[in-house]
Amino acid sequence: MKEETEVSAQVGRVDADWQLMAESITLRIRWFGLIVGYLLVNFLTPNESRPYLNGILTVGAFYALFDLVWHRRGEVFLSRFPLFVSLMEAVFIGLLCYFDAGFESPFRFYYFLSLLVCALRHSPAVTYSTFAVHALSYSTLAFNPGVQSKGDFVSLVLMLIFMGWVTWAGTSLALVLRRTGRRLTDLNRELEDRIARRTSELQQSQAMLVQQEKQAAFGLLAAGIAHEVGNPLAAISSLVQMMNRKNLDEETHERLGLIDEQLLRIQRTLRELIEFSRPGTKISQKIDIYEVVRNALDIAKYYKRKKGRTIKTEFPENLPKITAIRDEILQVFLNLILNGLDATEEGGTIEIVTRILDGHVEIDFNDDGHGISEEHQLRLFEPYFTTKNSGTGLGLFVCRNIVRSCGGEISLVDSTERIGTSFRLTLKVD
Repeated sequence: MKEETEVSAQVGRVDADWQLMAESITLRIRWFGLIVGYLLVNFLTPNESRPYLNGILTVGAFYALFDLVWHRRGEVFLSRFPLFVSLMEAVFIGLLCYFDAGFESPFRFYYFLSLLVCALRHSPAVTYSTFAVHALSYSTLAFNPGVQSKGDFVSLVLMLIFMGWVTWAGTSLALVLRRTGRRLTDLNRELEDRIARRTSELQQSQAMLVQQEKQAAFGLLAAGIAHEVGNPLAAISSLVQMMNRKNLDEETHERLGLIDEQLLRIQRTLRELIEFSRPGTKISQKIDIYEVVRNALDIAKYYKRKKGRTIKTEFPENLPKITAIRDEILQVFLNLILNGLDATEEGGTIEIVTRILDGHVEIDFNDDGHGISEEHQLRLFEPYFTTKNSGTGLGLFVCRNIVRSCGGEISLVDSTERIGTSFRLTLKVD
C-alpha cells in the first residue's frame, strides 16, 4: 500500500512538472502571437478597425500577464477550467478575424496555435473538444453576413481539415512526449534505487572490513601481550617449584603451593586468550554447538560486567552438529553473551536455551536487562547503529552477516523495556 501511494505521488509530481513545462511553452506562443498581432494591426496591414483590434489584443495581453504571474508562482492559471479557456480563445480569435479581414484574416492561423497549445497542456478529450469549439467559431465567420469577406465552402472544409490534422498531430506528439517523460522518470527512479542499494552494500562491506581489521589487530596485540607475560610467569613458576622442593616448614610449602596454583591459573587464562586471538580458519567444518557455547562462556567470564550475573544454559541430549566456520560462530555467540551482560544489572540472569525443531537448531539468548525501545528495534542490525556509549554499532550487523552466510538467521524475538530481551539464532543441522 505504501509503495502504491509513493508511485501515485511520483506520477502526480511528473504530471505537475509536465503542466508547468507545457505552460512555459504556452506563454511563449501566446506572447509571440500578441506581438505579431500588434505588428500586423499597426504596421503591416492597418485598417479602420485598428482601435477595436488593439483593444482585443490588449485584453489578450492582460490575460497572458495573469497567466505569467501564476506561472512564476509555480501554478497554472485557470487549470481547472480548460474548456472555458478554449472557449475564450475561440471568441478572442473569432473577434480578431471579424474586425480584421473576416474569413481570410491572417488571424485565422491563431486557431492552429491554440490547438497546439491545448494538445500540449491537456488530455486528448479536451483537445478534441477545443477543436469542435474552434471549428464552430470559424464556421460562424464563414456564414456571418457582417464580416468583411466571406469564404467559399471548399476553403472552409480545407481549413477545418487542417485544424483537425493539427489537433491529431499535436495530441499524438503530446502523448509521445508525456510517455517519454514518464519513462525517463521511471528510469531515473530505478537508477537512484540502484545507487542507494550499491551505496548500502558498499557501506556494509566497509563495516565488515573495519570489524575484521579490528579483530586482526586485537589478535596480534593479545598474542604479543600473552607472549610477553607468559615468559616471566614461566620463570616465576619454575623458581616457585624449585623453592618448594627445598626442606622448608609446612606453612611455607603451603603458601608456595598457593602461589604456584595462581600462576597456573594465570597461564591458563593466557592460553585461552591466545586460543581466541589466533588467526581464524575460513574452512567450514562440523562443530558441536555445546562445545562452542562453553568456549564462548569461558572467554566471557573474564569480562568486567560478568561479576554478579548468572548465566544458565539448557541443552537437549544428542544435540546434532552443524556445518559452519567455528571461529565465526564463536564470535556470534560471544557477541550475544556480552550484549546480554551489558544489558543486565548486578544480580541479573542470562539464559541460553537450545532446542531442535524441524531440521534446525534454535538457540535463544535471553536476558532480564533494560530491554530495547521500539524505535531502536527496527535499526538493531544496521551498521554503525548502537545504543551504547562506547559501542561501534557493528556487533549485531556482523553477526547477522555471519549467520546468513551459513544459511541461518538471527532475529529479535522479543524486547520490552525494563523486562528483558530475547534473540534467536536458527542454524541448519547436518
